[in-house]
Amino acid sequence: MQTVEDARTTRSPVAAPCVDTEPWLVVVGIGDDGWVGLGPEARAAVERADVLVGGERHLALVPNEGKACESWPRDMRPFIDTLVQRQGARICVLASGDPLLFGAGTLFARRLGASDLRIIPHVSTFAVVCARMLWPQAETALLSVCGRPVEVLHQELFDGARLVIFSADCQSPHKVAQLLRDRGFDASRITVLEHLGGSDERLRSFQADALPADTVFADLNALAVQCVAGSEARILSKSPGLPDDAFLHDGQITKREVRSSSLALLSPRPGELLWDVGAGSGSVGIEWMRAAAHAEAIAIEARADRAARIVENARRLGVPRLRVVEARAPEALEGLTTPDAVFVGGGLTEPGLLEACWTALKPWGRLVANAVTLESEAVLLQAHAEQGGDLVRLAVARAEPVGGFTGWRPAMPVTQWSIVKPGPGAGHTP
Repeated sequence: MQTVEDARTTRSPVAAPCVDTEPWLVVVGIGDDGWVGLGPEARAAVERADVLVGGERHLALVPNEGKACESWPRDMRPFIDTLVQRQGARICVLASGDPLLFGAGTLFARRLGASDLRIIPHVSTFAVVCARMLWPQAETALLSVCGRPVEVLHQELFDGARLVIFSADCQSPHKVAQLLRDRGFDASRITVLEHLGGSDERLRSFQADALPADTVFADLNALAVQCVAGSEARILSKSPGLPDDAFLHDGQITKREVRSSSLALLSPRPGELLWDVGAGSGSVGIEWMRAAAHAEAIAIEARADRAARIVENARRLGVPRLRVVEARAPEALEGLTTPDAVFVGGGLTEPGLLEACWTALKPWGRLVANAVTLESEAVLLQAHAEQGGDLVRLAVARAEPVGGFTGWRPAMPVTQWSIVKPGPGAGHTP
């Protein structure tokens, strides 16, 4: 079972801006004020174009007599391939606001270099919302539910947090309000900003628990949320070590103390990919993604019930883009994107599993494997003897009632092997 396709992308190499040739494709950011809001450079790009591309709303905002006009499809990626094949034409793509801020410009920038592409930004919706709300941008979080599940909000919900949310459509305000109510943030203030910068601009504010279900909003809207945590709200830190009961599980979970140690050694970093092998409840992969911006994880779990539970945990904890592979390792590892880090929480006694993880790991990548049985511990002892690294035993005891008193109840000890894969070069800090 795969919930979300692997979202990792290959970054295009950095190229210096080319001043000798005119790019054949220009992406112009435009606001709801249309043509009058464009600067001279943006207007010139529109006027020079042989072909205008954009949503129907964008195309209606600019003069386009005598030009070929094309509305972009729902899935832009294949459409970009067709545009690349037409490099002889001068193409201007219209996009909302700043095209590189959750916009179409990002897709083009990943595919094309500076000699082929120019991006002319408009003032971003984020900047306009912050200006309307008098919120400093540096103190405000930005999220988008346009093409993304609304559950991405979960990891940003803290008392006093200020959120700007790019909406998908007229239903987004209602979905956000429902999520806030479900998390105990009923008193949060939601401001819905419609048609920002246009003649139909309108701002309406509601408390999350007082937004009438029949309220109608424009499809073109953004949200500003002032978070207020109620007495029943559950605040989940982004630091590794969430309580075990934050996850749905059947007992197959890397416990909080061991999970914190494992994640410290895995060292989550922005944009990097983790394989969570024998994922169980998915706790390590989920906390990896929560700990670093744009971090990705693939959870490999053979049991269908546990794989489904991982999907639900990822949704509830704000990382719905976690990819789940329902299959048995090491066979399931074939063809997966090369990882920056690997965690093995189960399946160590499967022949070839640890070797496959080690082989796949990038140079300077981190591997952590935990064992609770004598058989799996033997695998780690052998790996340590052959490869080196660090081998530790973690023993945790928790205070629990014993009759009318309190005593220590020990958990099963965990043997933990951690290692950084050697790579070329000197002076690298793993």
